[in-house]
Amino acid sequence: MKKNVGTLTVVISMLIILIATESFAQKGLGWKGSGGWGMGTAYGKMYNPKTVETIYAEVVSIDKITPMRGMSYGVHMTVKTDKETISVHMGPAWFIENQDVKIEPKDKVEVKGSRITFEGKPVLIAAEVKKGDEMLKLRDESGFPAWSGWRRR
Repeated sequence: MKKNVGTLTVVISMLIILIATESFAQKGLGWKGSGGWGMGTAYGKMYNPKTVETIYAEVVSIDKITPMRGMSYGVHMTVKTDKETISVHMGPAWFIENQDVKIEPKDKVEVKGSRITFEGKPVLIAAEVKKGDEMLKLRDESGFPAWSGWRRR
């Protein structure tokens, strides 16, 4: 009798876990991938290899932003060159915050990225950020994000 009760408890527990897992997956509460920062997303498609340029600037500020509705927040910096102050979108915070290269206000940086117009203002979507001898590689030449690299294998 005790054996049957134990088996029944295990079966019921597994059914509850299966139903709960399926329910969360249907409601979209499971893994969200790149958080909207991937290559095939509306935001990812904004990167244009034809508009890539390199600027030399001083970092004014580092902020967290959510570029588009439904995206996870990302890291953005405002930099000042000899000619302009421009916003630089770096990437998802979960990726940027786990890199060895730390960018801070007053740092002198070299930024290579795609110049776009975002919400009516010029913005660079960064591919590389160099600080001294350190380089933060964010995208390849075609704009494919480093945080999505595991999918290429």
